[in-house]
Amino acid sequence: MFKLKLPTDPRWANIAEGNLEEILTDHAWCEQKAATNAIGLITMLPEYPEIVTELISIAQEELDHFNQVHEIIIKRGFSFGRARKDDYVNELMKFIVQGSREDLIVDKMLFAAMIEARSCERFKVLTENIKDEELKIFYKELMISEANHYTTFIGFARQLGNPEKVNLRWEQWLEYEANIIKSYGNRETIHG
Repeated sequence: MFKLKLPTDPRWANIAEGNLEEILTDHAWCEQKAATNAIGLITMLPEYPEIVTELISIAQEELDHFNQVHEIIIKRGFSFGRARKDDYVNELMKFIVQGSREDLIVDKMLFAAMIEARSCERFKVLTENIKDEELKIFYKELMISEANHYTTFIGFARQLGNPEKVNLRWEQWLEYEANIIKSYGNRETIHG
């Protein structure tokens, strides 16, 4: 569906399951950052009320996911740690073009779509490979949500830019992300 060039090695799920406290804390902060990103996009697009309305829904949903993960952390007696630096996301940010306003907005939508696509793919790997039944169900539900967010962000990019140019740019994002993700998949973080 996402055309990601490099799938996650299923053994990453074993690394993640080996330290659930860390993966859950990292995941919670990823959801908080996703909500913040949606709010940031709202500030760039006041002239598009339909997009703003959808971004508000996404921000609320991401914040709800943050709350759900936080509740799991508390329920399991884990400590909720400080926000983590996400090297993967920081690497992706370097690829955002700083050209025209339209190019910047389209690239920010593609940036968001890429993160949602990889997160969805990682949730699928967790769902298929971890033994923890509660988390299998939880990550399956989130996988569906992330897929919907991916589709929404790609749709916004095509709506706000030339669809053919957006499709070409998405292919460039896929290539760039494939080179980045080669260095990841060996830590108990959602993108690590």
